Amino acid sequence: MRAPTPPTPIAHPARLILIVSLAPTICLGIGRFAYSLVLPDTRDSLGWSYSAAGFMNTINAVGYLAGALVASNVIKRIGLTASVRWGTLACVASLALCALSGNFVILSFARLLAGLGAAAGFIGGAALAATIAQSRPARANFLLSLFYAGPGLGILASGLIAPFTLQAFGPGSWWIVWWAMTGLAIVMTLPLLLAPIGAGSGIADAAPAKFAIKPVLIYLVGYFLFGAGYIAYMTFMIAYVRDGGGDAAAQSAFWCLIGVSAFVTPWLWRRVLAMDRGGLSTAIILGVNAIGAGLPLFGHSPLLLATSALVFGVSFFALVGSTTAFVRFNYPPAAWPTAIAAMTIAFGVGQILGPIVTGAITDAMGSLSYALNVSAAMLAVGAVLAAFQRRLSKPGQA
Repeated sequence: MRAPTPPTPIAHPARLILIVSLAPTICLGIGRFAYSLVLPDTRDSLGWSYSAAGFMNTINAVGYLAGALVASNVIKRIGLTASVRWGTLACVASLALCALSGNFVILSFARLLAGLGAAAGFIGGAALAATIAQSRPARANFLLSLFYAGPGLGILASGLIAPFTLQAFGPGSWWIVWWAMTGLAIVMTLPLLLAPIGAGSGIADAAPAKFAIKPVLIYLVGYFLFGAGYIAYMTFMIAYVRDGGGDAAAQSAFWCLIGVSAFVTPWLWRRVLAMDRGGLSTAIILGVNAIGAGLPLFGHSPLLLATSALVFGVSFFALVGSTTAFVRFNYPPAAWPTAIAAMTIAFGVGQILGPIVTGAITDAMGSLSYALNVSAAMLAVGAVLAAFQRRLSKPGQA
């Protein structure tokens, strides 16, 4: 059997991956998660129930799932670079649309568009980042983790802007926040459009590789539970902080702590991410995530909430990276877009169910604590399931 050809080195891989990471910065850090910051004011201004508020993240997740279902075919047709760029531009357009109207249908469409764009930008970006990282095998896990720090930058930036914008302009200013997010996203999009981020990438031109669900079914179920569990925390925690008496500064601090934690994940989890032992690295990180999600259930003290934000954030960003590392360890490069898309589909189904179910629980029980309980439990069960995933054998490896 012929030995595999060593990957061709790519100049400045860290810089290229950091530029590519602007796609999830915009699509996820801002496009998806900034909604949580404007949710309390939007809900008050427009008279929404918690179920209606949860629906906005559910419809976003529907778009994300739909995008994931077609992502591998889209990437095959237009390439990784175009997928990243067009997906990001769709998310920028959705931000502007959110600023233009308080109509429930229009806002739902905007959230749907954001999900579609995020799937294309994230899956294409993850496969592109994995390709770039593979050119430096000794540093591949560290380089890949840089990509997953992207959403943290978006969360940090929106956390510094949104709460104080709402405070400055008063009740009903949620739409002004969306304009601020749109302007920020436009500035961040420029490097993605101008830099040669696709240099050296050949995945889109490679022969398609098969992906079998059965060998990784338990891993996919664990990732589904992560998708369902984390979204309740990220959707409703700002409302939980506010309900506990947290002002704009407290809300900003909480959100920024989640964002800042992303920047330590490449170093903190680097050895765990390098573990080529099936789903063990995912199980470890997901278990820590469950602990972070469960801490607010013990009270509203600033120290407890700060610890929760840090523990949740530092594991949340690494968790998504661990699934891409799992794909990189267990599949040939030609299968990466399809395998990453499969992971994203499982994650996306969980995201669809998570917000609307937790919103309904909150409406029925009258307290966010019950929804957060369910969230932490799903994350814990997901960690247990991921631990049972065995290592696969890549074609060409004996």
